[in-house]
Order: sequence, then structure tokens, then C-alpha cells
Amino acid sequence: MSQDRNAHSLPLLRRPRRLRQNPQIRTLTAETRLTPADFILPLFVADGIDAPREITSMPGVYQHTTDSLKAICHEALDAGVTCVDLFGVPVDEDKDAEGSVAWDADGVLNRNLRELRAEFGDDLLIMADTCLDEFTDHGHCGVLTTDRWGREVVDNDATVDLYTKMAVAQAEAGAHIVSPSGMMDGQIEAIRTALDEAGFTDVAIMAYSAKYASKFFGPFRDAVGSSLKGDRRTYQQDPANIRESILETQLDIDEGADFVMVKPAMPYLDVLAEVAAMSPVPVAAYQVSGEYAMLVAAGQNGWIDFEETMMESLIGIKRAGADQILTYYAIEAAKRLGGGRG
Repeated sequence: MSQDRNAHSLPLLRRPRRLRQNPQIRTLTAETRLTPADFILPLFVADGIDAPREITSMPGVYQHTTDSLKAICHEALDAGVTCVDLFGVPVDEDKDAEGSVAWDADGVLNRNLRELRAEFGDDLLIMADTCLDEFTDHGHCGVLTTDRWGREVVDNDATVDLYTKMAVAQAEAGAHIVSPSGMMDGQIEAIRTALDEAGFTDVAIMAYSAKYASKFFGPFRDAVGSSLKGDRRTYQQDPANIRESILETQLDIDEGADFVMVKPAMPYLDVLAEVAAMSPVPVAAYQVSGEYAMLVAAGQNGWIDFEETMMESLIGIKRAGADQILTYYAIEAAKRLGGGRG
């Protein structure tokens, strides 16, 4: 005789497990959803190479040539990723104290922005990193000066002037979005004014509003061939602070930012949630090089299921409030989600 299936049932009105019992019902009731359109793919294009060069500390991520850059952008678009963020990597001899190749029309970044805009038009949104650290021979995000105490510091206002030149050059080269990441006071207003005066009122600004002086950026130094000696704690935010992030974000919104960003993502999900709650404009989060590299390394060692853990991390970033996620896993994540033009 079969046992009555309800003979030993507890008298429970609510059984949350009802909505977890198979993949279909879990999908139906999911509170947070990822789509390929959520992702922005950071890309690096380098001078002085004739084939893509893998970044040692970021397995699976490359410094690209112009040809391989176009190829991966086609792959991204085919997977449903509609925005890329481009970083330029000049040869060392093109670096100087001001980072002047950053606004040179024939510099590595602007030259390749033009190539991408010519290749894709408006089908692919092209964002440009608007910072000088890749282009300066000292590796800081702006020009250096000596203060009255004899300390070498980044000159905020002189640097902002250079950012405006860089942003206009990027707009002229075809960028849809410029992304000032140097954390200089007043940079958003100055760039917005410069773009508007140059006739680029349609070019958007993604502000790195809450960017922390983080050790999670370590592998990125390899990606861009950074010349940095020292640190950036005098202009990037202190990891101990969160009210500072709200202030920085509000200032950027008031100055005309079209998007704001929290960087890094996973160690700062509390910051992301606070920023998302107060921001009237879209909020992005950057899953940075160190976050990516740790997950890859753990997966390669068999300590975690890399792909499943990566997707879990991305859903966590989205759940915390990100409208857009910058991630080196964008193409693979989009494919797993079933994105694409086909």
C-alpha cells in the first residue's frame, strides 16, 4: 500500500520552496535578470604589436591590434553586447609628462576610435576612457606639480584642462560616450562645457564617480603597460568611506554626468546600492581586473566552477543596483544568456 504523501506534512501555509522546485519556476519568479544589453566590454588596443597579446595577469584578455579589435567587437555585437569601453596603450616613447598623445588625432586611442566608428556606425556604442594614466611617463592620471611643502602631487586644475582636450579629441574621433576616470574635482562640468562648445552636445559622459584607491586594480597595470610609481590615494577615494561616494556622485550629477559609476564592484556592493538608491541617472559598476583575475585563477585551480561563479557575481552586481556592468566576461556571459543578433 502506498504511503499517504500528506501523512507527515507539516501544517505550513507558506512553503517558499514551491517557487524553487525546477528551473522554469525559478526563472519565472526571478527578481533580478541579466541581459546581454547590461554589459559593457572593456577593450585594450596597443601600438607596437602585430598580433593580439594576452595579458599575463588576466588570462583570456588581450591587448589588441586594430584588426583584432574590430574582430572582437563584431563578436561582442553578435553576442548581444552593444557597448565597448576602449583603452589605448601607447609605446613607451610616445609617453610624456602631460600624456599629450591622449589628444593627438593620430594617437593609438583616437585612431582606433575612428576605425571602430567607421566600421560600426551607431550599431555599436563606443565609449572612450578619458584619463591620462596610460599616456603619462610617470603613470599618474594627470600632470604633476610640487606643492608648497615640496611634495609631488597631481595638479587638479591643470589636469582638468587636459581632460577637456582629450574628451573633445575622442568626440571628434567618433566616441559616443566619454568616461572620465581620473577623479579630478570639477572634471565633469569642464568636459561637458568643452564638448558643448565644440558642438558635441550629443556625446554622453559616464562619470567614474565612486572610484576607490583599490588594490583590486593590480592586473590592469599590466593591461595598459602602466608606468606608475607610488599610488593614487590623493585623488582616488579611501576604501573606508561611503558618504564621500554619495557626495562625489551628487557633484557629478549636478555637473552634467549622464551616467555614474562605482568601481570596483564586488568589494563595494554596499556603495553601489547606496548610489543606485539616490541617483536619477543610470548607474554602472565595473567588475575590475582583480575581481576577474581572482575568479579565473580559482577556476583554473579547480577551487570553484569559474563560469557559474562568474555569472553569480554578475547577478549580485545587478541585484545591488547596477544598470550597466563593465566586465571582461561580457561576451561569454551574453552567450550564456542566449543573446545575439542571429
